[in-house]
Amino acid sequence: MATLTARTGKLTACHDCDLLLALPDGVDGELCCPCCGAHVHHQGEQRAELPLALSLAGVMVFVLANLFPVLTLEVAGIRSTATLWQTALSLEQQGMLFVALLVLMTGIIMPALELGSILYVRLPLFFGWMPPGFPAIIRFKAMVRPWCMVEVFLMGILVSLVKLVGLATVHPGVGLWALFALIILMAANACVFKPEDLWECYQRCRPIE
Repeated sequence: MATLTARTGKLTACHDCDLLLALPDGVDGELCCPCCGAHVHHQGEQRAELPLALSLAGVMVFVLANLFPVLTLEVAGIRSTATLWQTALSLEQQGMLFVALLVLMTGIIMPALELGSILYVRLPLFFGWMPPGFPAIIRFKAMVRPWCMVEVFLMGILVSLVKLVGLATVHPGVGLWALFALIILMAANACVFKPEDLWECYQRCRPIE
């Protein structure tokens, strides 16, 4: 369920029942709504190093997953490799345009947009700058997240590998292991992504000159 937090100074709204709450100062720990019991806010010192490191690692692993072959097939001494882009291109050449577009969007374009939006926000804020278009990027990231289906794409690759084992010699490539790492890093990024903390940092930062 998508959540929306509204803030005005020291006020916040519960995303479940819309109760307007005042945030106390100097309190550490999780804050819950007194009306419905939903988690509202986490107060306390938040370190920005870990989220930024996860974002940078996700971008680097994503680049590796797209540059290196996902797998190598060997049949009668002939080897053929395929990257993510080549997979989508091969599907289009076989007349499966819709499937090719689906692979391209959910496995490449949407993850790239999500990782790029996270890094675009986190990197300037880490150095005390105010990134232009911050509110729009936060909303854009929330819209893109449901369409990032790298794990579904990877599951399709694994099913294909099982079926190809009896027909050819299959060698997993660097791109396949990078996809595994990408899924873990994107899940970790989702766990540490807290819009309320970014908004607080955004309000304290100065504009980029």
